[in-house]
Formats: sequence, structure tokens, C-alpha cells
Amino acid sequence: MQSASSYSQMQRLKPLGKTVGIVLLAVFALIGVLSVTRGTPLRRVVYSVGKTPPRLADSSFRDLIALLSGMRLREGNRVEQLLNGDGTYPRLWTDLRSAQHTIAIQNYYAKPGAVADTLAAILSERARAGVRVLLLLDAFGSQSLKESWADGLRESGVEVAVLRKLKWYSAHNASDRSHVRAYVIDGHIGYTGGFGIADYWLGAGASKDEWRETNVRFEGPAVRDLQAAFAAAWVEVTGELLVDRQFFPAPATAGTTVAALLYTAPTPGSTSAERFLALTIAGAARTLYIANSYFVPDDDFRNLLVAAATRGVDVRVLTASHLNDVLITWYAGRARYEKLLRAGVRIYEYQPTMMHAKTIVADGVWGTIGAMNFDNRSLAFNNESNLVTWDRGFGALMDSTFANDLGKSREIALAEFEQRPWTARMVELSATLLSRLL
Repeated sequence: MQSASSYSQMQRLKPLGKTVGIVLLAVFALIGVLSVTRGTPLRRVVYSVGKTPPRLADSSFRDLIALLSGMRLREGNRVEQLLNGDGTYPRLWTDLRSAQHTIAIQNYYAKPGAVADTLAAILSERARAGVRVLLLLDAFGSQSLKESWADGLRESGVEVAVLRKLKWYSAHNASDRSHVRAYVIDGHIGYTGGFGIADYWLGAGASKDEWRETNVRFEGPAVRDLQAAFAAAWVEVTGELLVDRQFFPAPATAGTTVAALLYTAPTPGSTSAERFLALTIAGAARTLYIANSYFVPDDDFRNLLVAAATRGVDVRVLTASHLNDVLITWYAGRARYEKLLRAGVRIYEYQPTMMHAKTIVADGVWGTIGAMNFDNRSLAFNNESNLVTWDRGFGALMDSTFANDLGKSREIALAEFEQRPWTARMVELSATLLSRLL
């Protein structure tokens, strides 16, 4: 039988227990907030005192970037720039229809429409013909697709999996998404870029209903890297690690371009994405042309861009205008314009439609096309896929494409921008409070 004294002690401990419980809940909540708002730790790129900084045009610096970002730059690749839906989907549909052994597709964004229906028809036909077809969709990015769409694919023999479904035990990692675009046909042909399975990307990127996009098709050793990125995601969902030679045939020389796949992954510390981006900015000697739909650089990356402009690099940024599918990123990005403009960075906003491309070309030789945005989400939270090239011919092509886009853009003039109304400034300031999540 419980004594009166012990009962009294228990009653006195109840408020203490409640307090401890509240404190623990607060600590866990704080840990959660810090987890989903984490940034990346890189602050600066340091050279030896008195030494001339290495440059991207030097093969030694090219190899250093590859080492620090986990890439394997190799010769023997054939790389093609594909512009917008008109330049991408017809070529992609032809390649998919030609598949004889395997098709592996990972895509972040998908929604019902003509693109989804065309893709489903092609994949179903190939699966019925005996091709092993694997389709991996991100749970967040593809949530608009109806289950019946995937069921129809499964009935035809396509293996469909959904990546990172939200579970109670993985809620702390809910912000870590796979933003990868990977299409691999027979292990020999690869596609990546910013495009998705949605009708936004149809057309020529010249009107409001047709997004401006840059993608890339490639053959050669770099395709194996893209297949490996897909395999890493596939085993995460299914438990099956792909090692069959049909997925990884012997690498074959297809061209002369030095290239590699930059595959990035979220981590609490420094990421390969931030190291790649920081070294690219620091290594530019003459020109640095950045096209990115969601341009929201943090303080450290703004400082790197300012340093590049200060040392005489022609730094230009092409980004989206108010015709933006995630308008808050436009406001958050504009809050960062003034410091860059004062330093001599030139900023342009694409006018005809939503500009969704993610490209960089530096010194006319070092280029990248892919899925990675210039924001904290891509650098800290997302898996991303970008093809990286070191090739003067392809660099010249990227320079030309960038110049053509500037002709359809409005340059932001500092004097005019400083005169924008206080209401716009308040919206921009509010948007910056969420910049770690964008």
C-alpha cells in the first residue's frame, strides 16, 4: 500500500515532469528547425600567399575541381546541347523507342498531360517488347500524377518505384529530396537537365506557356556515371543494386569531349555541390556566365561572385522574371541584387516566359548543364545531376546560347533598381527569411 509521504512526493514531482517534457519537446523542435534550415559551411577559397590563383583553363585546376567534387572527368564523350521541349522531347522519344535492353529513368517533377501520356505509351511498348524498363519518381515532385497512370505502366511490365515517401520515422529527412533528371538508354545514351514530365516544357521557350529550358544528351564514359546515380536511388527504394552488364556495358568512345557527371547528395557538412560551385567561381579568369531559374545565393556565394567581378571577370547572371512558378524565390533573389550590381555583376531577367535553365559556362571552356539551382536547397538538401564539360567547342556553343538569351532579357540597372518602391523591398525582405528553405 502506498504511503502518504510517497504519494506526496509523487505529486510534487508531477510539475517537474511536465517541465522536463516541455523542455524536451522544445529541444526536439529546435533540432528539427535547425535540420531543415541548415546551410553549407564553405566560406572562401584560399590560395597560397603570393601565388597566382589557378584558372579553369588549366588542366591542373580542372582536375582539382573533379577531385574535390567527386567527379571523374574522362575523354571520349559526345555531348549535345538540347534547347527547350522542341529540342528535347522528339530526340528523347526516338532514343527511348530504340531501346533494345534497358531503360532507366529518374525524374523529380511529373504531372498529368501530353508528355506523361507519350512517355507512358513508349515505355509500355518497350516493356512488352522485352526491354527491362525502370521508372523512379520522387514522392514529392510527382504527387500530381494519378495512381492509375502508374498502374497502367506496371500492367505492361514497367517497374515503377517512388522515392522518399514521407514516413513518420523519416520526417526529419523530409526536406532531402532527389531533384535528379536521369534518362539512360541501353547504358549508352544519357540525358539530364532541368526538364520534367510535364507540359510546361513543350514548345520553343518563347511564350508564356512554354518554359525556356536547357538539357543535354550525351554518349561515352560519362553515361556510366549517370547510370550509377540512378542505381544509387533505385537501391534506396527497392533494395536491388543494379550491376548487370546490360545496365553497365563496357564504356565506348563516342566523341572527343572531356566530361563527367556531377552527382550531388545532401549531407550535414560540406557538399560536393557547394565545392563545385565555389571552385568554378573562384577559378574563372575572363568570363563567368550563369543561367539559373532560382538564383538565391547566400552571403558567402555573393562574396565569391563579388570577388570574381572585382578581379576583372565579366560576371553575368541570367535568371527568371516575375513569370516564375515559385515567385517567392524571385523576391528572395532580388533582395540580393544590389550588392552584386554595385560590384559590377550584371544581372538579367528573361522576359518571354519562365526561364528554368540551370547552366554555367566559364572562360569559354568549363561548362555545366543540369538540374542544380543556385540556392540553398540544391546545395544543401537535394540530390542533383549535372553534366560537366571541359571543351572549347562546346563552351563556345554555350556562350552563344547565353548571349542569345540575353537578347530576350531585361538587364537590371542599379540606379533604377534602387528606386523600386518600399513595398517591394518589404516583400523581398520577408522572402529572405525563408531563403534557407528555397
